[in-house]
Amino acid sequence: MKSGAQAGFTLIELIVVIVILGILAATAIPKFIDMSTDARVAKMHAAAGAIKAGAALYHAQWLVNADPTKTVTMEGQSVTGANGYPTADAAGIGLAAGIAKPDYEISATGFVVTPDAVASRSGCSVTYTAATATAPAGTVDLASPTTCK
Repeated sequence: MKSGAQAGFTLIELIVVIVILGILAATAIPKFIDMSTDARVAKMHAAAGAIKAGAALYHAQWLVNADPTKTVTMEGQSVTGANGYPTADAAGIGLAAGIAKPDYEISATGFVVTPDAVASRSGCSVTYTAATATAPAGTVDLASPTTCK
C-alpha cells in the first residue's frame, strides 16, 4: 500500500498570508483616499483654468468682431455675454468654458461649479463673476480646494 504525500499549504501558512495582506491593505487605503482628494483638487484647478481661458477667448472674439452688439459664436454655439465677457450662467461662461453637467454641479444663482462627486460642496468650488460697467473683466475665484473631500 502506497501512502500519498499531501500537497498544499498548512492552515498556519494561509493565516500568515492573510494577516500580511491585511496589514498591507491597511497601510495602502489612506494613500488611495488622499489620491482621490488630490484628483478633486486638480479637477477644480482645471475648471478654474477652463473658465479663465473661455472668458479670454470670448473677449478676444468679441474684440475681433468690432461690433459690441454682435453675438459671439464659440464651437458652433451662441454664447451670451455682456461688457465684452461671457455672462455668469450656463449659456455664457458655461458654453465658453465647456463646463456642464454631469461632470460638475452648476449653481442656479451666478456661476458656481463644484465637482459632482463631492458630498459636501461648501468650500470646494469655482465662482465666475461676470464683467460689469465698474468691473470690466470677469473674475474667477477658486475657493479653498483643500476641502474637496
